[in-house]
Parts: sequence; C-alpha cells; structure tokens
Amino acid sequence: MNKKLLIVEDDPGLQSQMRWCFEDIEVFVASDRDEALTLLRRNEPQVVTLDLGLPPDPGGSSEGFKTLDAILRLAPSTKVIVVTGREEKENAVTAIGLGACDFFQKPIDADILSFVVSRAFHVYQLEQENLALNQNLAQSPLNGVIASSPCMLEVCKTIEKIAPTTVTTLLLGETGTGKEVLARAIHQLSDRSEQSFSAINCAAIPENLLESELFGYEKGAFTGASQTKKGKIELADGGTLFLDEIGDMPVALQAKMLRFLQERIIERVGGIKGIPVNVRVVCATHQNLEDRIRGNLFREDLFYRVSEITLNIPPLREREGDAVIIAQSLLKTFGDEMNRPHLYLAEDAMSAISSHLWPGNVREMINKTKRAAIMADENKVTARDLELDNTVSLNDDALNLRQIRDCAERNAITQAINAAQNNMAKASRLLGITRPTLYSMLEKHGIETNENKD
Repeated sequence: MNKKLLIVEDDPGLQSQMRWCFEDIEVFVASDRDEALTLLRRNEPQVVTLDLGLPPDPGGSSEGFKTLDAILRLAPSTKVIVVTGREEKENAVTAIGLGACDFFQKPIDADILSFVVSRAFHVYQLEQENLALNQNLAQSPLNGVIASSPCMLEVCKTIEKIAPTTVTTLLLGETGTGKEVLARAIHQLSDRSEQSFSAINCAAIPENLLESELFGYEKGAFTGASQTKKGKIELADGGTLFLDEIGDMPVALQAKMLRFLQERIIERVGGIKGIPVNVRVVCATHQNLEDRIRGNLFREDLFYRVSEITLNIPPLREREGDAVIIAQSLLKTFGDEMNRPHLYLAEDAMSAISSHLWPGNVREMINKTKRAAIMADENKVTARDLELDNTVSLNDDALNLRQIRDCAERNAITQAINAAQNNMAKASRLLGITRPTLYSMLEKHGIETNENKD
C-alpha cells in the first residue's frame, strides 16, 4: 500500500515539525478546510491528522468539526486523527463520536504521533482487506439483484433451487421489477451458463414477424426471405430462452409454441423438417394470465406448460427497506461512471425514497438516480435532485410526522444491517453515514444487533 498522509494544521511551525516525523509516507499539508478537501480529492490519503482549531475559528473547534464532517462524507473509509490541546479532551471525545478514529494532544511528541499514525494506517489496511474478502458477499445473493427484504430474499432462494434444473419457469410481476435480471440469474446459476441466453419480447414485435423471429424461416418462405435464418429458439440451443411478456403472444402463435414446449422440436417458417432443440425456457409477463384465459386471449394448456414453477416478483413498494439500499447502490454505480465517486443521499432524499410508491419499480429508480447523479450540487443528492416529493401518504393511523420518519429510518437501518450480515461498517456505507452515527441511531431506535466484525 502506498501510504499517504494529509496533515491539516494552520501553524507553519507545527506543519514542518509534523512533516518530518514520518518516513516512507507521502505527506501533504493543508492550512484550512478548503485546501484540505482539495488535497483529499486529489490525492486520496488513507490517514488525516486534523487540528480542530482552524481558521476562521483558530481559538475554537467549530471549523475543525465542520472539516471532520466534510472529510468523512467525501471519504468515509479515511482514518482521521484529531489533534487537540491538553485542556480540550471533551472536544476529542466529541470528535471520536462523530467518526474520528483517534486523537492526539499537543505538544507534539514525534514518537507518539508516529505510533498513532502507524496504527491508523494498519486499521485502514485491515478494513480494506476485509472488504476485499467479502466483496462477493454483496447486498444480494444473485448477480444483478439488490435485495434484503424477506419477500425478495425468498424469491432469490427459490431461484437458487430451481436454476440447476430444466423446469420451465414463469416469472410474474409488474413492469420494471427486474424479471429479465432474474431470468439471467437462473441462466447464470445453471449448467447452461457457458451457453447462450436468448431473449425476445413478445409484445415488442409485430404479430406478422414474431413467428419468424422465434422459429426462423427457410429461404423463399416469403417475399424478402433471400436466405435461411435461424430463429431465437434455435439460436438458444444448449442454453436458455427467455420469452418476455408471453401474455401478449398472439393466440394464433400459441399453438405452435405449445407444440415446441411439449416436444422440443421446431419447424422454421416455410420448412417441413422438424429440428430438435435442447433449450431451457423461462417466461415472464406483467399480465394476469388467468384473466386472459377467461377472455380467450391465452391458452389454458399453454399456461400450465409454461408455469411448471411460478414466481411472483414483488413490486418495489412491497420490498420493505430495499428502496434505499437499491438507490445507494445505483448512485454509487452512476457516480463512478460519471467520475463522481463520493455522491451520497441526503436525509430528505432517503425519506422521499422510502415514502415513494415507485409505480415504475426498479426501472423508475434507475432513471431517477441517474438524473440525480448528474444534477446533484457537490456530492449531496437531495429529494429535489431525484424529482421526488419528500411527503408520505397519511391515514388515520399515521398522522404523526415524527413517527412516520422514525419508522422509515428504522426500516432502512434494519434492512441495511440485514443486507450487510450484521457488519456495521458495511451497513453504514450502505446508508451513507458514518459508523458512529449508525451506532447512535441504533441506540435511538432501540435496535439490537449481533454485530459481525469480520
């Protein structure tokens, strides 16, 4: 690890004295908050020593506390050591409560300072190694799925069970709930993962073209068929075929699809020869298929064929606590893509996310968080950046705004801790707060945890 230390001190004499205390460490020096944050962004030091008495309040500690808060928001993993006077022990304790990792009292003792800084580098390295070891234990048991709510975790467990089989699976859920993501998870967890995943949206292709897209066609089958073309089913041979929005498949085509599912043999349009296809089939729809069966819009025998296993994907509004965690993850992804790696959700944004009904589900959240990553001033993402009203729907049983806010806060904390498997450092990162702040909120809400420090 290339060790980098930022010294935030306004006294030129102390700057020089502290700088020469360290060997084999790259040292940067700042005299005030603005200079410190600039060097923090530019050089990403692992450890910072911070004198609480900074201008314009060199005799107090207000500017030092503001600087501490800004540093931890920009770089939560940075280890901050506050430097105080002999009579300022209370300030040191307050700083530790706000997220500083250690404190050091003036006058400067080179040996003690060197020891404290070395210990901070060691703690930083241990945390990074632990993060690397657990990076595969992310927020979700399935690739591409972020989930900690019990209802969604149950869906993920079912997918893990059925993925190794060849059972035809039907995914039911509203638009934007991630049905294709789950279909890909089934494919990736199966023994077909090295083969192709072929997806087709039955509602997006005109009826007169859908048959040839699915089954392919022979040369001369119709005007413009200048050569033989394989369809999506044939191209998925050995892999997985995903039929999205199968509820919108034309009735005339459903009989041919039923025959394929029963016999695993297809005939291209204009062809007379049966072609065997070894393919795993996963279907999805937002339609109520039982209603469509009653309306003669969907074949009952086809329904039973595609629904050997049926999974109901819950909408985001029913996935308690997942919304904030998903937003945090998306914001990090978009922030990294846009070279804005330190974006975080403000309190009003988390409250608005928790109270919003998300009619467009995860797809709507993707759009709103991407916009917010662009529009946010500095690094704070607000409800306004997300284009969300920081309001909730009230009823006779929930008219106390403090209770509503506390309930949303408690739910978000609980779900973050579950997602992080009781690792408080990971949970605090998911929530965009410091670990001491998380501990304070746990005490506030009376939440008991079985903390995992591994």
